[in-house]
Amino acid sequence: MSDSPSVAVVRRLYDSKGDPAVSQEIMAPDIVWDITPGFPNGGVYHGFDSVVNDFFGPLFGRFDTFYPVAEEFYADGDHVIALGDYQGSTKTGKNVQVRFIHLWTVREGKLARMQQAADSLVVDRALNG
Repeated sequence: MSDSPSVAVVRRLYDSKGDPAVSQEIMAPDIVWDITPGFPNGGVYHGFDSVVNDFFGPLFGRFDTFYPVAEEFYADGDHVIALGDYQGSTKTGKNVQVRFIHLWTVREGKLARMQQAADSLVVDRALNG
């Protein structure tokens, strides 16, 4: 069975492994990025530039590697749930693997909103001991 158009665009983001060109192409300029409180830089970010500069910039400054691996996708129209794990290594050399749930909203073929739920305690322990 092939992916729905909504799952295909979400899957493309994960498959790109953070490629900035792909992210800019498939994320709406007014994307809303909602990160679990307690997760590094948790909060709500409005717009592609804020997501890149205010969320990912500081986050990637604390990790040598950090990326999501989505393993399951469930769709209902323009909403897609992705289940998976974040995997990475902190600047201090600690490895981290954290489960996540991402709820995506797709609008006109672009990612318009992402709501995250993740085990922020695991990330905090890896970063802060």
